[in-house]
Amino acid sequence: MKRLIGLTLIMLLTSAGAALAAEAKIGYVDLQKALNLSVAGKAAKEKISGKVKEYETIVESRQEELRKLKEELEKKALLLSETARADKERDYQQKLKEFQRFTKDIQEELQQQDADHTRRILEELFQVIKEVGVKEKYTLVLEKTESSILFADDQIDLTARIIKAYDARFATESTK
Repeated sequence: MKRLIGLTLIMLLTSAGAALAAEAKIGYVDLQKALNLSVAGKAAKEKISGKVKEYETIVESRQEELRKLKEELEKKALLLSETARADKERDYQQKLKEFQRFTKDIQEELQQQDADHTRRILEELFQVIKEVGVKEKYTLVLEKTESSILFADDQIDLTARIIKAYDARFATESTK
């Protein structure tokens, strides 16, 4: 996919001629670096890290409770009646399931919060990229690691022509 985008970009620039190439102003943005080094990105990381530490304390406490319950069950297993031992085992298994559900919920919550922060920051970054692109007269702004176009001057947008050519080519084939 990256090769296709790169090849398309090269073909676009070479076919546009020397005039466009002389006027073209192309830049790129490393979005991962921008996410990690921006004030908002650092704040989001700190917020998530704080939540992780908060949950770690709760998880450790619950793990200790389960460990003690398991030890008590093992120590008293021979002294308890079959019914009492089965009740204790059922109680332990129920608490274990609750613990596993709790840790899974925590993990999902933290992942969702991280995704929400990332999405919000990226949306804001895209707005800034567009503003800078327009203000500084960039023709094209790419994402460094993905080679995705983040901003492009409308004059070099080939989308409408590609759709028209695609429809013309494949509409006749599909009617056969």
